[in-house]
Order: sequence, then C-alpha cells, then structure tokens
Amino acid sequence: MGHYAAWDIEVARALITRLSSLDGAVMPILHALQDEFGYVDRAAVPLIADALNLSRAEVQGTISFYHDFRDEPAGRRVIKLCRAEACQAVGCENLVDHLRTRHGLAVDATTADGDLTIETVYCLGNCALGPAALVDGELVGRLDAQRLSALCEGRAVETAQIIERVPA
Repeated sequence: MGHYAAWDIEVARALITRLSSLDGAVMPILHALQDEFGYVDRAAVPLIADALNLSRAEVQGTISFYHDFRDEPAGRRVIKLCRAEACQAVGCENLVDHLRTRHGLAVDATTADGDLTIETVYCLGNCALGPAALVDGELVGRLDAQRLSALCEGRAVETAQIIERVPA
C-alpha cells in the first residue's frame, strides 16, 4: 500500500474545486481523494454534493456502488480474496473459514490495530489459478490456508506466489 496523506478538509476542498468543472466530475474527484488520502472521508460527501449540485445520497451512492472506493482508511496490508464461482469451486470459502477460525478475522473488515484489511472481490480474472487473491496490488494464485496465514502475518507477497514452470 502506498503512503497517504492524513485527511485534511482544506486539501480535499481544493481537489474538489479543481476538478468540479470536468464533465462527469464525480468519478475524477473520488479517485483524486482516494489517491491523496487512501479513502474518501465521509466529510467529503457534502463538499462534493455542493460543488456539483448533487444530493448527498447521489454522491454516497456512487461511493458505495464502486467497491474500490473506501470510506475508511485501509489496513497497512490489504488482501482482496476472490469469492466468485470459479474460486468457490476450488475452495475459497474454506479460506474464509480459515481466516475466521484460525485468525479471528472477518472478511470485509480491518483489524483493530490497522494492520490488515480483508475484502471480498468477485473475479480477479485469474480463474484457472484459483483460489485467487490480490495482496497489496499483487496477484496470488492457488492460494492455500498456509500461505494465506503467512500473508496475514505480514510475510512478503513474493513468498506466497507460485511460479508455474512449463516443461520445455
């Protein structure tokens, strides 16, 4: 994960003002806020709504519709676990159970210490190598409980990646 600035309403206001004249400005504004702060603070919703003459519900609806926007800071490590049908067929729900029973971790939550965020995603396009996850932006295939535990405990993503060797 990148290093983000602490939430600052004046910086947010400046970003919103700078981008508010664009056509379809909601998305560029939301992306700019998330790029700057790592999330879209709830305090930005009325600022965006006022700048674009939208209702707060419209702005909040956009944020909640697009799963990549978050309204709270993510953990220092983010594991996006695929739970689409292809990954379900090869055991991703066993990994969800493992997270809960072995580590006491809930999916779609951040640990209290801010170390780890586990999120559900539906398809990473790595169906042939499921169960799949995106860990700090890096794709991991054929994930198993042991490697998932290592990732939850902070091990390097490279240690969990499987390199497929194709015979010559």
